This record gives sequence, C-alpha cells and structure tokens, in this order.
Amino acid sequence: MSYIQGVLIACPTDRKDAYRDLAERAAPIFADYGATRIVECWGDSVPDGKVTDFKRAVKAKDDETVVFSWIEWPDKATYEAAAQKMETDERWQDMPEMCFDGKRMMWAGFEPIFEWGG
Repeated sequence: MSYIQGVLIACPTDRKDAYRDLAERAAPIFADYGATRIVECWGDSVPDGKVTDFKRAVKAKDDETVVFSWIEWPDKATYEAAAQKMETDERWQDMPEMCFDGKRMMWAGFEPIFEWGG
C-alpha cells in the first residue's frame, strides 16, 4: 500500500481556474519528488454539519469553496523526503501566488489500512 497526504483548503470560488492552474504547475514537481498520483477535488456537495464539517475546518467564507486533495506516495519515507525537498526547491518560487489563504490550509499524512476496488 502507498502513503497518503491529505489536504483541505478554502479557495475563493471565483479563483477556481487559478487554483487548477496552480495544481497543474505543482504536479510535475511532486512527481519529481516521487508522488504517484495527485487528485484535486472542488467541493460541490459539502453539507453543513451539526457539530463540525469541512467548511468549519478551514473557516470557509460564503464566497469560498472547499477543496479536498490527496497525493499518493510510494511510502512514508518518500513523503517525508518530499517535505524536506520542498523547503529548498527553487521551482516553488516560480509558482504563481497562492490563490487561497495558506494559513487555513491543513494537511496530514495517512497510512492506508484498507483499500477496495480500483
């Protein structure tokens, strides 16, 4: 099984194309680090919860859409090495400015414990 990096952000709804462009430009860099798959998902059915929900998790405003993404890595070591490479890789400086508030972005690493299908 692979290792998963999950990402959750709130992006201004009118910046969807800018976000997609940023994701398309970042994908080859992540691939160079060893990522095997990247999936970017634009929220279109994100219900309000009674206690918590995706919107509250990233403090999404009325004019923002929740984006849920994941990157698949061969293993945790590759994921951790990628995090180190990101700190000094000059290619990130050539990227367009983030079209979302990075302070409200959350990410974490996950070890798969079950897979079905695909």
